[in-house]
Amino acid sequence: MTRTAFRKNLSSNDVGSTGGHQAGVLIPKGETDLLSFLPSLNPDVKNPDAWITCIDDEGEVHRFRFVYYNNKLHDENGTRNEYRITHMTAWFRGQGARTGDTFEFSRDQGQSEYRIRVVHAEKATGQNDQAAPPRLRLRGWRRVH
Repeated sequence: MTRTAFRKNLSSNDVGSTGGHQAGVLIPKGETDLLSFLPSLNPDVKNPDAWITCIDDEGEVHRFRFVYYNNKLHDENGTRNEYRITHMTAWFRGQGARTGDTFEFSRDQGQSEYRIRVVHAEKATGQNDQAAPPRLRLRGWRRVH
C-alpha cells in the first residue's frame, strides 16, 4: 500500500505558544501537491471548509477543519487569502509538541482518513565536549518520499 506523507517543522504559532489569534497550521497556496492531497474547496464560496478525520499514533480519532479563508476575494476590505488546518492546538498540546518539532500528515492510498503524528526534535546528548555540527532546519511543508 502506498502512503503519501508531508512534514512541517512546527512554529510557535502552530503550537499555540504565541498567544496570537491566528488559529491553525498554514498551508501556503504554492504547496499545490499538499493542497491536492486535501479535500477540494470551492474558492467561489466565502471561507469554504471541510472537516477531515485524522488518526494519531495512539489510534485516537480527531476531526480538524481545513478552511480557505478568502474574504479578500469576497469583501471590499477583505485581507485574508490563506488555507489553514484548524482545531489542532489542543491535540498539539496533548502531544507535548513544541516549536521545532515536526508534524507529519499522511494518508494511505484508498483511505479517507489521514494519519497524524508529532516527531519530537532530538535533544542534545551532551555525551562529549565537542560541539555538534550545525543542523539545517527546513521551514514550511515538504513531501516525504
